[in-house]
Amino acid sequence: MSKEKTLTAAIVLSTHTMGLGVIRALGTMGVPIIAVTYNTEDMGYVSRYVKGVVHVPHPEKLPDEFIDALIAIGERFGGGLLIPASDETLTTVSQHKTLLERSYTVACTEWEVTRKFIDKKYTYALANTAGVPAPHTITPESTADVEAFDQRAQYPCLVKPSQSHRYYELFKTKMVKVNNLDQMRAAYQQAAEAGMEVMLQELIPGDDAQGVNYNTYFWDGEPLAEFTAQQIRNAPPELGSPRVVLSKEIPEVIESGRKILKAMGFYGYACIEFKKDVRDGIYKLMEVNGRHNRSLLLAVHCGINFPWLQYNHLVGGVVPTQQPYTKGVYWVDITRDLAYSAKCFREEKLPLLQYLRPYIAPHTFAIFNLRDPNPFIKRCADVAKKALKIGNHA
Repeated sequence: MSKEKTLTAAIVLSTHTMGLGVIRALGTMGVPIIAVTYNTEDMGYVSRYVKGVVHVPHPEKLPDEFIDALIAIGERFGGGLLIPASDETLTTVSQHKTLLERSYTVACTEWEVTRKFIDKKYTYALANTAGVPAPHTITPESTADVEAFDQRAQYPCLVKPSQSHRYYELFKTKMVKVNNLDQMRAAYQQAAEAGMEVMLQELIPGDDAQGVNYNTYFWDGEPLAEFTAQQIRNAPPELGSPRVVLSKEIPEVIESGRKILKAMGFYGYACIEFKKDVRDGIYKLMEVNGRHNRSLLLAVHCGINFPWLQYNHLVGGVVPTQQPYTKGVYWVDITRDLAYSAKCFREEKLPLLQYLRPYIAPHTFAIFNLRDPNPFIKRCADVAKKALKIGNHA
């Protein structure tokens, strides 16, 4: 009997960049992958490692139908390890974890824990209690609260959603930088009219390279494996998600990362983002991601395969241990990096060598992979279709 047939399947929910990373991390280890997708722009489900593809309703727009589909998948494929790889799937799976555990081993926390990092107002409140440095933040309930915040605000500052994935789906941006009260009031009112809760937050100054990731597999209040990396360039710059990341030892964030996870009662895999405040040199908490992150293949390439550690722990009962990892390796999301490097060259004001270095130095790509080319081909086709559509409407 082959190794592949002896391993329990992994059911990966959402197959965009994060999901594709999980698919490859487990697929290369011989784990059979069932890809569950609800977004036509997903590219991971065309990976060579996928043994079955299931299209399902959107997990937040049609949560009951989504859960029914997962139960049916469990019956069809004999259960397996259920891995939410997006905030949408994580939210809905977490809320129905007890039900889904009848069919699967579920790789996420229950909703009582999940809401503490999905809803960032709870995250920042916990950070304050736990003594984890974070930007000054309030959650306004009226325009009067916005005007009160203005009295002590140092502009620019941020209007930031409590649940960023829902806000992004609606407004196609993670947050809004505002330079005065009028802009802050307008951004708050726009969100309020859409039924979106937002926070008002101090902007931590500094370029993208001040951002860092603390990745860990956390269990019983202790880190079993840890990995840190520096964010180099974001898309878009300053307020976006990473497009280039560098593996690097950053010991200053480890204690804060452990503290916030312990305060949450978190267990499993997490990626915590910090930003170094150039005014005082202190790393401030940006957000906690309680699922596999965008650049997870960097850790895999450097020697710590977090999805495999998680799989072996939850399926096989093998407790993970810390492994050494390679420093000085870049992770590049090539389509986003090329697009934003061309678009934001003047804004970023980086030397040409700095743009080229991630491609010259040791690196791994988010999507492009000669051994698994189809996801990159699909990604390029989707980008081209979107550009054509925008051009036709211009």
